[in-house]
Amino acid sequence: MNWINNVVRPKIRSFLTTKREVPDNLWIKCPESGQMVFYKDLEANQFVVPGSDYHMRMASDVRLQLLFDGGQFTRVSVPSVPVDPLKFRDGKKRYTDRLRDAKAETNLEDAVLVGEGKLDGMEIVAAAQDFRFMAGSLGMAAGEGVITGMLRAVEKKTPFILFAASGGARMQEGILSLMQMPRTTIAVERLREAGLPYIVVLTDPTTGGVTASYAMLGDIHIAEPGALICFAGPRVIAQTIRENLPEGFQRAEYLLAHGMIDMVVHRHQMRETLSRICHLLMHQQPSKHSDKKKLNGKTHVNGNASEAHLITTRTTTAQVIEPEIVEPEERFDPARIEHHEAESQTEEATTRSLPKDRQH
Repeated sequence: MNWINNVVRPKIRSFLTTKREVPDNLWIKCPESGQMVFYKDLEANQFVVPGSDYHMRMASDVRLQLLFDGGQFTRVSVPSVPVDPLKFRDGKKRYTDRLRDAKAETNLEDAVLVGEGKLDGMEIVAAAQDFRFMAGSLGMAAGEGVITGMLRAVEKKTPFILFAASGGARMQEGILSLMQMPRTTIAVERLREAGLPYIVVLTDPTTGGVTASYAMLGDIHIAEPGALICFAGPRVIAQTIRENLPEGFQRAEYLLAHGMIDMVVHRHQMRETLSRICHLLMHQQPSKHSDKKKLNGKTHVNGNASEAHLITTRTTTAQVIEPEIVEPEERFDPARIEHHEAESQTEEATTRSLPKDRQH
């Protein structure tokens, strides 16, 4: 009966009806402008909405394909870890069930994918977090993936590039997930002791324990335009300090203006920027026979590829954003906010103590 229901009847139904089923992801709506974009066009544009230039989230395997030469890379195997050691169950599902669903949806073992290959002829190791896998949360397996990638870079004496995208530590693993923060920090120290570059690309969103650990310990921090980068979210901060936050607070451009990151780079220029930085820090010249198609068909916005001893920026384009000088009175100052709250409370108490005929 299952064969008849699953195979025969759908075949007969397809012959009798002319209506075709439309895939759910045929059209994608831009979260910023509401523009409807054909999925194939969005995919061809590296998941950047053509009209609004909004950077959509990307799968980890797609990120690594866009990074390595010819889209070819070798996956680095990650050691296995205990599954659900705390026997966690929330109000709806068991942790094991959520892991099974996430693996079926993403075809990944966990939130971190590690690969090795060549970037303009240079051997590198890279890791990418996938937000689709339980919001890219940091658990034992994800932590093991980051550590494995870093140690593999030390073993091969290559730069290590990390694409961060996470909602923070994975609550289903409790203290075991928090232990990954110091473990990954020790792995970062191994890279520094070996004198190897550690480059972090902060994508939307990078929050929580990931921001508080290895995502902010790189030698160079690059962010995609509009990426949310924080520990606690804007809503939590606004409720805590009871103040209206500045426009664009905790976004990539705001962090660049306040010195938290080094540069904001458009996704179309990300590969060539990473290539020049890696060759510069490793004191190597980029390949002379580089394919323009591998560089997304665009010239180098931050300098000439043949001059690896220089990195300059061209301010005439909007793809690379330079930091802006912020006056001291415009900076976020908790002491000033506390002083303002104290003055407001004093004024309110004075008003209450006055007689009604003198309050007006």
